[in-house]
Amino acid sequence: MDFALAADWLNLLSRWFHVTVGITWIGTSFYFMALDYSLKPRAEGASGPDGTAWEVHGGGFYRVEKYLVAPDNLPPDLMWHRWAAYLTWMSGFVLLAAQYYLNARSFLIDPAVADLRPWQAIALSLASIVGGWLAYDRLCRSPLAERPALLAGIVFAMVVAAAWAFSQVFSGRGAFIHVGVLVGTIMAANVFMVIIPNQRIVVADLIAGRRPDPKFGKIGKTRSTHNNYLTLPVVLMMVSNHYPMLYAHPHAWLVVAFILVIGALVQHSINRHDAGDPWQRYGWAVPLAAFALVCAIFVTAQRPTVDVGSVGRVADARALDIANRHCLSCHARRPANESFTEPPKGVILETVSDLRRFSAGIMQQTVQSRAMPLGNQSGMTDGERAELGAFLAAR
Repeated sequence: MDFALAADWLNLLSRWFHVTVGITWIGTSFYFMALDYSLKPRAEGASGPDGTAWEVHGGGFYRVEKYLVAPDNLPPDLMWHRWAAYLTWMSGFVLLAAQYYLNARSFLIDPAVADLRPWQAIALSLASIVGGWLAYDRLCRSPLAERPALLAGIVFAMVVAAAWAFSQVFSGRGAFIHVGVLVGTIMAANVFMVIIPNQRIVVADLIAGRRPDPKFGKIGKTRSTHNNYLTLPVVLMMVSNHYPMLYAHPHAWLVVAFILVIGALVQHSINRHDAGDPWQRYGWAVPLAAFALVCAIFVTAQRPTVDVGSVGRVADARALDIANRHCLSCHARRPANESFTEPPKGVILETVSDLRRFSAGIMQQTVQSRAMPLGNQSGMTDGERAELGAFLAAR
């Protein structure tokens, strides 16, 4: 088995596993947030659980009870919801290495942004993952923890600043995925470094007959809420590589800001709906999210465009020459690029009819968004993009 095929299988299997455990983690997070909001509090002066909910699913009825501290007799078979979070991050890191580290020159580096060597780009990536978590954790452990709205605003600003910084050193695609990696790391580390350890302290106190310090539950709840509100943005970041209009322009960091706002507003609407609040109390979030979406679309439309109208008639031979020099290393029946064993997405650009067949994708990915060639390793100029665009437009 050659290296490229082995890398493809590693990429596929890690992506499959990552998506599977990610669904489990996100589903658990959504469920428990919805459950918390739907619990009916116990009557004043009554004993027993602090909240109760009746649910129906799959033909059965469930009664769920929540204790803010714990019952007097803590059962030994507690179910800890943690491995989905851990495995999501671990499989995501394997996928990051398989896709972006092993193919750094194609996916992570753009010489027009920063002419890095692969080891330098990988070192910056690893440093940003660790540094981003440390900065976030420091903020959460500061006095800002007593002012949750201000803390959330500063975390938002930190992520947007990181998006801008990534855009100064990585390719557009690499920068956008690293925002997702940063946010995903914060979420997984919240579980591993804070939420689960705090829960263990509480459980140990209960087993020993001590009254747990309520601060541990409060801290865990804050981090869990952060995770909940970051879920929708991080999912979009992780699929962003399929949509160059998000990252293939100078203001991609601003798109990140709008994605964070949209995701948080939509999540807030879901949470308040689950809590049973009347629409009048949270309905404002929906049109505001829609407005933020319109702003994001507007920003993506402001990218520099190639003027294909200024180019005269382009001969078939010239179009094929451009494709041969800039496209065929990947998009041939037998790719020369060591990163691929098959042409990506089955797109073959060896003949004029191939160029015509895939003209819409070429116009989007190569001519206007400049997302292709990957990392522009072949040095395709704007003049060549304009020529290729003029050829495709003159059908």
